[in-house]
Amino acid sequence: MSKIYKKKKSPYWWWSGRYKLKRYRRSLKVTKESHAQKIKEYWDLQIMLDKTEFLNLPESSPLLIKDYVWDYLKFISKRKSDGTVKTAQGVLRKFMLYLNKKKVYKLKDISIQVLNGFVDHLTCSAKTKKNQMGVIKRLLDKAVMEDLITKNPAIYVSLPKVIPTDRHRLLTDYDLEIIFNDTGAWEGYYSFLLYTGLRAGDIALLCRENIDLKKGCIVSLVRKSRRTHEFPLADRLRALIPPDMSAKQPLFPKLYSTSERRLNSNLKKPRLHMQQLLADASRPKATLHSFRHTFNTKLRDLGLGIADRQVLLGHATSSVTKIYTHPNLTKAQEYVNLL
Repeated sequence: MSKIYKKKKSPYWWWSGRYKLKRYRRSLKVTKESHAQKIKEYWDLQIMLDKTEFLNLPESSPLLIKDYVWDYLKFISKRKSDGTVKTAQGVLRKFMLYLNKKKVYKLKDISIQVLNGFVDHLTCSAKTKKNQMGVIKRLLDKAVMEDLITKNPAIYVSLPKVIPTDRHRLLTDYDLEIIFNDTGAWEGYYSFLLYTGLRAGDIALLCRENIDLKKGCIVSLVRKSRRTHEFPLADRLRALIPPDMSAKQPLFPKLYSTSERRLNSNLKKPRLHMQQLLADASRPKATLHSFRHTFNTKLRDLGLGIADRQVLLGHATSSVTKIYTHPNLTKAQEYVNLL
């Protein structure tokens, strides 16, 4: 968007506008506002047609990477979530440090070789490398659409092969024995994971008001489906709820956070504690989500049907009624107490 304005100590009207993310100011050499407005409209049209002779641009004025990254972050901050923006900030900061080390400063100088070198420079897993290159690819996609570069070199980058792993494996009885023999500060949290089947983040956000002791259930918003679900409360979990808690008090204050980024950081503590216990016992790696898989499998082995387990796990179905109302809460309570 351009504008015209008057400068102090100048009899002429001035034009100010943007071209390829840069701000330019030029004198219109006229003193009447009506004439200035007509020239402004003509210049705006010329910019739309990518005709910029009136700007008298130097022949070699390639866009600097640091300038484009800054504008790109401002652009996505108005359209994407805070988590997405912060992830992009972290990846692009790391990318620019690498480019500065390699003395690559201009957007047009980012080549396939440079990007392959960045991938080799990273010390993270293959999947993380793929995700980080995705951030860079989206940055360069936008540069192509804005005609700042002719093609996106990130399309041709050779990424390492992502080897599938059973990250959320089932926890055996031996695994559970190892974990619950040394829970540290996380006994209550691990117990809620095992006896509710809720996702790690959803449990971390539980407050006292989500627990209905009289009815024997947990009423909570499941973030993934964005719907309120009702889950049976196992008898073993009742003793873990202090009777003097206020309604708004979190069950697990060390984990609770309304910030998605902070919540994920907090969940790292019980996850690493569990994984260290398993590693010390030479057991395969597992995650907090493994409790959810174990909950489902154990209920299946006890004979609970798939329709009931689907609702217990809060999985989406074509029936909204099935999601909001459990077909048999009493029956489900009997099963979770058998775990």
